[in-house]
Amino acid sequence: MKPLIVLLLSFILSTFAIRIIKAEYEFALSARIAMAIMLVFTAIGHFVFTKGMSMMIPDFIPFKERFVYLTGVFEILLAVGLLIPQLKVLSGWALILFLLLMLPANIYASINNVNYQQGTFDGHGMMYLWFRIPLQVLFITWTYLSAIRMPW
Repeated sequence: MKPLIVLLLSFILSTFAIRIIKAEYEFALSARIAMAIMLVFTAIGHFVFTKGMSMMIPDFIPFKERFVYLTGVFEILLAVGLLIPQLKVLSGWALILFLLLMLPANIYASINNVNYQQGTFDGHGMMYLWFRIPLQVLFITWTYLSAIRMPW
């Protein structure tokens, strides 16, 4: 829920800031700025909640904590890439692939009731997926429309 709030508030604020600075609306740019801010916000979680996030990774995958750190760094790189005009399309496709690849971790965490913030197994369980899967679809669509297709 917090990433969604960060995304939407960042979009509103960046839309008005760009309107004031450029005297016009640039919704695709505002959307990319908002996604970049949200990615940095979620990347911070990889460094603050490392133990809990590593619990989201199935046991057969080695080096879980390193993987969590690596994905946090990757999110920051994607955030930067979305803001560089020459890299926004490549970063957009990479982010979409990243979001698709992270969905199994969210499913695994739900099945195992992982509470990544506490590092415990008393999370929201399968009910979390009723929110998380549509949220992933929103993030993918948002990225596609703002970084790749740009209809606005």
